Amino acid sequence: MNIRCARAEDLMSMQHANLMCLPENYQMKYYFYHALTWPQLSYIAEDHKGNVVGYVLAKMEDDPGEEPHGHITSLAVKRSYRRLGLAAKMMDQTARAMVETYNAKFVSLHVRVSNRAALNLYQNTLKFEVNDIEPKYYADGEDAYAMRRNLVKWAEEKGYEPADKESFFRPIEEKKTKKY
Repeated sequence: MNIRCARAEDLMSMQHANLMCLPENYQMKYYFYHALTWPQLSYIAEDHKGNVVGYVLAKMEDDPGEEPHGHITSLAVKRSYRRLGLAAKMMDQTARAMVETYNAKFVSLHVRVSNRAALNLYQNTLKFEVNDIEPKYYADGEDAYAMRRNLVKWAEEKGYEPADKESFFRPIEEKKTKKY
């Protein structure tokens, strides 16, 4: 298996993987928007023939008054390629790019409250924490956990160089967050 930064020619395969794996689907213009705006943040996993078997679609958030942070828009791995560590490796590559390129102090995502496999990956493997519950977040009315992963601690442990060391290692202004 190979994990690499996604390119424009991968977008159709990423969309196909999304359609096969997830109930939340996006128009092609959304993939292009991510690829053109944050080209270093989305990754794909490909098999030995070069077929896309998984992807992570990511972006940076532009929230005034908040620390720089990224967001995972979508993550999918085709069923026959799950439990090989591909999702975790793609997520770590994305997190590293967020830190090294944008000085992201954390990364956020949403996950269905019923998605036990994803919750296990996010909480136990990648050390995300539940920050909030967003009622009826999904089109079918299911609630979502809003989750965050601290990238400052993670980058320090891994020895990754942030875009701006001085501001990156300054403490994050703690906001009151809910723990679930």
